[in-house]
Amino acid sequence: MLKIERITVLLASVLWLVSLSPTSYADSYADARADLVAAYQAENYPAMRIAAQNSLQSRPEFPGALFNLAFAESLDGDADAAMATLGKLIEKHIDFGVENIEAFALLREHPVWDSYLANIASIREPVGDADVAAEFDGPDFIPEGIAFADGGGLILGGIRHGQLLIEALGGGELVIGPAGHWSVFGMRFDDREGLWFASSRVPQYTGISDRSAYKTGLFRLDLDSLEISERARLPVAEGDQVLGDLVIADDETIYTTDSADGPVYRYSIADGEYSTLVPKGVFGSPQGLVLDAGGDHLYVADYIGGLYRVRLSDGNVERVAVPDAISDYGIDGLYRHGNRLIAIQNGIRPHRVVAMSLSDDGSAIESAETLAMNLPQFDEPTLGTVVEDDFYFVANSHWNRFDEDNNLPDDLGGPIVLRISLK
Repeated sequence: MLKIERITVLLASVLWLVSLSPTSYADSYADARADLVAAYQAENYPAMRIAAQNSLQSRPEFPGALFNLAFAESLDGDADAAMATLGKLIEKHIDFGVENIEAFALLREHPVWDSYLANIASIREPVGDADVAAEFDGPDFIPEGIAFADGGGLILGGIRHGQLLIEALGGGELVIGPAGHWSVFGMRFDDREGLWFASSRVPQYTGISDRSAYKTGLFRLDLDSLEISERARLPVAEGDQVLGDLVIADDETIYTTDSADGPVYRYSIADGEYSTLVPKGVFGSPQGLVLDAGGDHLYVADYIGGLYRVRLSDGNVERVAVPDAISDYGIDGLYRHGNRLIAIQNGIRPHRVVAMSLSDDGSAIESAETLAMNLPQFDEPTLGTVVEDDFYFVANSHWNRFDEDNNLPDDLGGPIVLRISLK
């Protein structure tokens, strides 16, 4: 879904930056990163190292902060420390293309440099056995949300034109255009032959927007009539608002994340009202969410903050404990298969699909398995859906292909859906 806080590399300084929007929550990481940039510009590399270490205290094990620390250590002439820090990124299977950055030239004579390059080459190898479940025409159909109907048949939601693409069981495709909604993000089936989906008016949307002040909301497609039967627009607040994903708890309740403004909302289907479960300021950019097995907690992936667990009774938020060798940053789609969380990570490189095994009490990640990485169909995978023991996901959202004016190149392929066995 839309990453309001997209991670980019500033080529002029090679620093790993998080572009903070005006609606983003302020934290000590932003302050430390500002200090780091100032120290770099002043060529005060010891101070730069201190600032990088401070940023890691704010966001422990954050890949970008680890890179900045290695960067500062190399500039400060401490090759041993820089190689040790890069080793932490290797352990997480994260690649920053360090061998092509001149600021790391000092490390090329280090005794373990060749070993580092061998590990990087291994990280860039394809991982996983995924089948192509479906391919569609339409290079300008930028896929995001995905659902799988009972008995077969995929439904995809489009960002560019706000369309719903329905794969007919007997073959062929049906495309439904916007009906009071905008770009289509996460989607889930209810128990009343309906499909709820999150929709938002984002800059990448090219359709005709209504003239109201509304920016985002939840919508329900009735599968019998193929018409929008319910429109639950989120009350307007200042700044950006982007409901990007949702999970249906029961016949009465939907939970949804605002990846731009930060809150997690509870929507009452019967009352047609939103209430706040987690207020603005706790999460930076909440993305995927999924209920635990007991239905008492909600797992929420904060794109720049990691993995959290929210108690539904009172909204209490706790950080899920994660081993240092596993990165829980950059998670977009989040799902559950038994006692494992299935995560699509497109905020770290390489992009990947990971299965994270939960502890018995659900408060920690004990281990992780990479299910898919570096596959040839990948072009920023985004969202998916668990169907019994299979995981279907959008392999090529093309989100990374938008230029600064939100234009797309002409050589894009149509949507590809991959399937992975979770057995």
